[in-house]
Amino acid sequence: GPRHEVSRQRQARRAKPALPAPGPHATLRYLRVAPRKVRLVANEVRGMKVGAALAMLKYTPQAASGHLAKLLRSAVANAEQKGGRVDADALFVKTLTVDQGPKMRRFMPRAMGRSAPIHKRTCHVTLVLTVS
Repeated sequence: GPRHEVSRQRQARRAKPALPAPGPHATLRYLRVAPRKVRLVANEVRGMKVGAALAMLKYTPQAASGHLAKLLRSAVANAEQKGGRVDADALFVKTLTVDQGPKMRRFMPRAMGRSAPIHKRTCHVTLVLTVS
């Protein structure tokens, strides 16, 4: 019935992000930056060589760029740790997904005793590298 449908929708919403593709990867969870803002930077970096991506992130003024640079360096370190000596210049950003995390709900007091909702959004970022 309709109640079961709502239950399934809730479960789908609560489901964890899918596991990343095989290969060197890194995940960043519960990042306190809105997913829309992270995607702006992620779209620029996707598909680039690691060196070029790090150089671009260094001079990108958005708050998310520092977090993505750290994640990228972590993925490179994971590749070196798991796959032995890997040339960082040969690595590419294969996939970079930004999923929505839980929202922190807050309230802002307004005039005449009212209140307005504030949604502090979080996101989960998954990065997968590949050798060219």
